[in-house]
Amino acid sequence: MSYCIWCDKEFLKKSNKQIYCSTECRQEASKEKILERYHIEKRKKRKGKVRLCAGGCKTQLSIYNDSGICDNCQVNNRKMNNFIKELRGYFEYEIYE
Repeated sequence: MSYCIWCDKEFLKKSNKQIYCSTECRQEASKEKILERYHIEKRKKRKGKVRLCAGGCKTQLSIYNDSGICDNCQVNNRKMNNFIKELRGYFEYEIYE
């Protein structure tokens, strides 16, 4: 018995080279590998280029930043979104009272 390297289920190998328990696990693992290669190639293309934050602060971004917004602006955006949700909840509460 062997264990699938994707889902960690125990299965009986049909050949010596088999590492996945099913076609679904093999396909999911392949999709993840393709996506990872895509991100690596995308980062390689960014190397040597200056990228600035699109959030308004114009901070220089790392090649590993996929979002295009620096951490400070992203945190501020999250705070603002949470604040807006709280306001919506407050106004909905006021309307129904």
